Formats: sequence, C-alpha cells, structure tokens
Amino acid sequence: MCATYGLDPNQVYDLPPLDEREHRNVLEQWIDQRNGTAKITGKKALNLNPLITADAEGKRELHLAWWWLHIANEPAKFSAFNARDDKLLSSRVWKNPFRAHRALAPATWYIEKGRIFALPDRSAFGIAAITTNSNHGGVDKLTYALVTRDAVAQAATVHPRMPLILPTEMHDDWLNPQLAGDATLLAEALAASKEVSESMEIVGG
Repeated sequence: MCATYGLDPNQVYDLPPLDEREHRNVLEQWIDQRNGTAKITGKKALNLNPLITADAEGKRELHLAWWWLHIANEPAKFSAFNARDDKLLSSRVWKNPFRAHRALAPATWYIEKGRIFALPDRSAFGIAAITTNSNHGGVDKLTYALVTRDAVAQAATVHPRMPLILPTEMHDDWLNPQLAGDATLLAEALAASKEVSESMEIVGG
C-alpha cells in the first residue's frame, strides 16, 4: 500500500507536462502550500494532489485531484486510495476506471511504514493511477486511486505491496484513453515496471 508520497521542491521535473510553464506554476504553488507532500483526501481535509492525464490526441494535462476514488459522486465507503493490480480486471469498482480512465501521479519519493523510498538519482517518476470524475457537493472533481503491485527488492523488506511505478517509455500507453485497459496492458505495465521498481531504495526513515 501507499498512503504518502511527494515531490522534492528542489528537483527538476522532466515528466511532461510538468516542464511547461503553466503547469509548473501550479505545481510550485502546490509544493509551497503542501510542503511537497501528497496526502489522502478526506471530507474535512480537502487537500488535492497533482495528477497527470492525457486526451485522445496525447495532450497531457496537470490536475489537482482527490486522492480517494469516488463512486456515484461520493467518496467510496471502503478503502479506495490504493487499487491492487491483481484486482483491476475483476473488481467491479476498479475495472471501469482501468479500462479507459488512467493517470500518473508524479513523485520523487514515497513512504511505507516510515521508510522513505526514492530512485538512486532522486529523479521524478510516475505512479500508475486510475480515475473517476465526480460532482461532489456541486463541484466537479477528478478522483483517483494509486495502483499497487507486489513489492520487490528493498521495498519487499518493508511491506508486501508497493506503488506500480512506470518507466517513461510506458507513460504514453498508460495514459492513452483509447488504449483499452485489459490483461495485455496490465501485463505490459507490470513487466515494464520491474527494473524501476527493483531500483527503488530506502533513503530515509
């Protein structure tokens, strides 16, 4: 599982569209307000977190999104901040968002049981996510859950699950709403994530 992740304010983000001025300004403001830390969104703690999506033409957008998947315009009544990879094809909750509503959560680190994980060069990475659109309280919101996979390497010494971290070459396919979220895409995502997942290391905590 993953309940906290974030962005180093001193990092240069080479994940499109974070390198575009308009989106960079939004990101910098969020980092300043939230100390670069993404936290689960609650009914009282209405913190929203950066999330990357793409349209059918491949144009990427940065949103501030609600980290807890909504169902029928309401936050799910069960734990909906993480979605297991092995349930994406079978769960009635996860399968529709996975089919055509996928996103990436930008990060430079995540925390599991007090341990901070990052890439060896501390570069930014994208965590796979699935989304729904919600009109909660009369306000349109994008909501999401992070996808998790079996933990490997150092991550497996702390917890049996870890975020599904995707290498940059997998980002376009994951974000493409016209590419069906099916067994093939899931298998490709898991295979592509192997190397980057194994390279995650404990850097603090």
